[in-house]
Parts: sequence; C-alpha cells; structure tokens
Amino acid sequence: MCMGPPSGWSRARGLVVKTLVLIGGALLVKRLTKSTTRWDHARIVSQSIAGEKFSKEQASRDPDNFFNLRWLSCPAADMVDGSKVLYFEQAFWRTPHKPFRQRFCMVKPCPKEMKCDVELSTYAIRDAEEYKNFCDRPRDQRPQPEEVIGDVAEHLTTIYLKRCERGKRCLYEGSTPPDGFPNSWNGAAYCTSELAVLKNNEVHMWDRGYDDDGNQVWGVKNGPYEFKAAPGPASASTSASASVDMLSPLNFPPLSIGKRIEGSFVLQE
Repeated sequence: MCMGPPSGWSRARGLVVKTLVLIGGALLVKRLTKSTTRWDHARIVSQSIAGEKFSKEQASRDPDNFFNLRWLSCPAADMVDGSKVLYFEQAFWRTPHKPFRQRFCMVKPCPKEMKCDVELSTYAIRDAEEYKNFCDRPRDQRPQPEEVIGDVAEHLTTIYLKRCERGKRCLYEGSTPPDGFPNSWNGAAYCTSELAVLKNNEVHMWDRGYDDDGNQVWGVKNGPYEFKAAPGPASASTSASASVDMLSPLNFPPLSIGKRIEGSFVLQE
C-alpha cells in the first residue's frame, strides 16, 4: 500500500513555502518603495529642464504679454562632486541662432541641512560668444568639458526646489530666497525667480526685477513663462539638451527694440 509523507513533514513544507512567499513579497515591496535619493532628485530635474522647449501655446493665448521664445539647453560638463553643468540659451523662435540670454546651470542636491531637494544655480559664461548655439553643434565642435568648467564665471542666482506634494500638477517647484540676488538691469537692485518642473518636461519660469523701494522694474507681471517640449524629432534630437535660467536678465534685448518688448520683458502695466 502506498503511503504519503508524514503529516508533520507536510506541515513543515507548507510553513517553508509560506515563509519564502512572505520574504519574497517583503523584498519586492522594499524594492518598489525604495526612497528616491538626493542625487535621483537632481538627475530628474536635470533631465526635465533639458531639451528644446517653446512658449508658443502661451504666446498664442496671450500675444500682448508673451512671446514665442525658444529654450534650449544640454549637458556640458560634470563637476568632481557629481554636479551637472548644463549650457542654456534663449532666443526668439524666428532667430534661434541669435540667443539673447546665455548661461551655465549647475544642478545638484540641496545640502542635507536645508529643507529642499535640488539646488539649481546659474552662472555667467566667461566668453558667451564662443558658446552660441552650443547644443546645435556636433560634440566635437563644442568647447570640451574641461574648457566649460574653466569658463564658469560669476554666480548669478540659485533656486531651491522641493518635490511637489501628491495631487499637484508639478513634479518640483521652488524659488530664489525672498530677497533674491543682486541685479542692476533696468534700474533693478535685486531679482527673484520662481521655477516649476511639470510632467512631459514642461517648465514654468517667472523672473522679476525690483528696485530699492520694492517696485517691479522688469519682468512679466501676470504669471510665468510656460515652456513646453518641442514635438517630434526636434525634441528627440535635443533630448540631451536644455537647462534653466530665466534667472537673470542679462543679455535681454535692448530697450530700444520697441515698446512691445519693453512691455513683455521689462514691465507689465
């Protein structure tokens, strides 16, 4: 007569199987819920602000207050501490080869003692002319990373970003400190910037300059510029590109260009 295994063995085997299932489930949950590291946040922001973006939709909705601007940036160098340096330029969409704003952006995690996730700083470029259309050029025709690091000039602004709360449209949002950073363009004493990183690599940026009395002397008054990623192959070809800084007003078109530019960039009445 055939006999099965002792009942005690069956129970033991069942316990072993249940234990293995529980351990496997715990490991899976741990893997899925693994917290995002400080450098993960910095990487996400770097990738989100990179690429070719336009404010076309916003300019169509409100042509009196916003232009269709091209935002283009790409990775330029890595610092020894892991910070990412991106080149950024901004131009009118009809004249992309003539940027009116050029910057280096440095992205890194916030210091542990600060209540933020990502620190985004902008710097002047030692020889901005040499970097025009940097992202549009073949890699072997660009200044190389060691040159880039040597051409990082004075610090201009820093935005402190935090991950957005669940349910909000944004992924990260933040601003400069309330008292901003020194700025002398168009009679300003200081400038402030606000930045929001949204899904699909959309970026909202709002820069404003104020005089010593707190009066706004440049920048749009009724909301941020909204930059959306360029569709199709154009954005794919520059997916390694794009950065931030609408942070500082240097290299803006001169006031003599016309009243409409004056209204949009300098002061909204």
